[in-house]
Amino acid sequence: MKKNNAPRPRGVAAGPTQRQLRAGELMRHALVEIMRTSDFTDQDLADRSVTVTEVRMSPDLRHAICFVEPLGGIDADKVVAAMNRHGKFIRGQLGRRIDMKFTPDLKFLHDESFNEATRIGALFDNPKVRQDLTPDAPSDSWKDED
Repeated sequence: MKKNNAPRPRGVAAGPTQRQLRAGELMRHALVEIMRTSDFTDQDLADRSVTVTEVRMSPDLRHAICFVEPLGGIDADKVVAAMNRHGKFIRGQLGRRIDMKFTPDLKFLHDESFNEATRIGALFDNPKVRQDLTPDAPSDSWKDED
């Protein structure tokens, strides 16, 4: 099978490499474990359940953007700000748990995909949209051509 070695048009970014995806998933698992086992004294993080939904790594694996969602989406901005405040502590814990040449710098962002999924679900529940989604009954009009 021949590979397509044609150059990509300018401005079209390539997706993440397998290496970036693997490192991101390794980091996500380690961050979940850190959030589960660490006792944070910060009121915005203490006794909070936080889901780490995705970690996107830079091509050189030195920077990581971590998407998080607090349980129920309550006080998401406060939780994300607290995680960014404690980023150095979390990074230190991460360095002990992962086997990588460099422990990446962490930036935490709120994962908006849950809100977007809720919005799209509400659109599908709208009666005007639902009528377009339900198929019409099959027609036998083609039989009448005799």
